[in-house]
Amino acid sequence: MAFCTLHMSTAPTLDRTAVERIVREVVLRQVPSSPAEPNLAVSVSARHVHLTDEHVEILFGAGRKLTPMKNLYQDGFYAAEETVMVVGPKRRMLPTVRVLGPTRPFSQVELAFTDGISLGIELPVRPSGKIAGTPGCVLVGPKGVVELKEGVIRAERHVHMDHRHAARYGVKNGDRMSLRVVSTCTIVFEDLLVRADETSKLEVHLDTDEGNAADLDHATKVELLKQ
Repeated sequence: MAFCTLHMSTAPTLDRTAVERIVREVVLRQVPSSPAEPNLAVSVSARHVHLTDEHVEILFGAGRKLTPMKNLYQDGFYAAEETVMVVGPKRRMLPTVRVLGPTRPFSQVELAFTDGISLGIELPVRPSGKIAGTPGCVLVGPKGVVELKEGVIRAERHVHMDHRHAARYGVKNGDRMSLRVVSTCTIVFEDLLVRADETSKLEVHLDTDEGNAADLDHATKVELLKQ
């Protein structure tokens, strides 16, 4: 994904009410596909945090494990009951950011462009897991604080699928596709990263800014297109 550069030194600070209105807490919103699409879901991946086991214990207490609150569309993944405060430069903060499970080998914060404005962080667009050289932040939980030296990103838009669906579309893991959303603001999102494996359900992940730009809540049709 390509976005214009924003100089954070001149960016306005959004108040908490505005941020909470703009950015949803959990990955929930989905739009069904047209009949021609094989069970395609388009989901808005709102701001969230992935944590290591060690960081869960630091933030929430010794021996603590994540508490599943709601299952996500992909099997085995869930929104947890736990939330953290994300603190950026000059003590700008997002007070309640949802943790997603299960835990991972490294901690990572995924935000939307508007979150970056609020925090004063110039977010790089990266595939999940590619965090080398990215900005850091401070995470604050009820029992402790974790300082991340890196790991704050704007997740690259992508589509999950299994190898059967990849063959149907004529793509493979790492390829690029486009997504057409028909709504009051019909739009085509290009360069979706294909993430194909043995078990994933067919699902596109957009961030909240992209979902709002497409008026995804009122979409009447979505379709994947090979580039």
